[in-house]
Amino acid sequence: MSLLHTFLPEHQFCEQHHIRVNASPARLLDMASQLHVTDFPVARLFLHLRAIPARIAAALGKPSARRIDAGFGLHDFTVLGRNGDHEFALGLVGRFWESAGGLIHVEASAFRTFSEPDIAKLVMTFVARPEGADTLLTTRTCVHCSSTTALRRFTPYWILIRMPSGLIRRMMLQRIKQLAEADDAPLARPE
Repeated sequence: MSLLHTFLPEHQFCEQHHIRVNASPARLLDMASQLHVTDFPVARLFLHLRAIPARIAAALGKPSARRIDAGFGLHDFTVLGRNGDHEFALGLVGRFWESAGGLIHVEASAFRTFSEPDIAKLVMTFVARPEGADTLLTTRTCVHCSSTTALRRFTPYWILIRMPSGLIRRMMLQRIKQLAEADDAPLARPE
């Protein structure tokens, strides 16, 4: 069973992108596990724009307003696991439609069974499948809303962010390809 189906057996939203890479599945998944939002200037711009409503609310002194970190990115995801050289999975839980992001930290061991009213659970996987001398690397992002209220609130958010989010995932795949096909590409981010 795939990690996606293990951690998110049902979902209402899903998007997938893929790229063919001249590198081993193991190398591609190693690269995918080391991505960081700072690798993508356009992603930083989108995340900065996404944080503006929360910053305005905080500046107006709204007591329930929380400020989202403009650096929100892959480091906010929970690593759910890796299935050998085939699949790597990350998860995120929250009320993503809230101006502050509404993120809820959930450990990998509790992710599948975590339940709270009106939340969304997101699983993003990288799947590496050998094809001849190359590997087909696919990223799939799926979201499950826990209630009709969450579904009603998440749907307009999905419509708004689907294109920029898809662009970011395609940039991630391109960056993995670039790093994996470079002979001297590091396997770890320098500290």
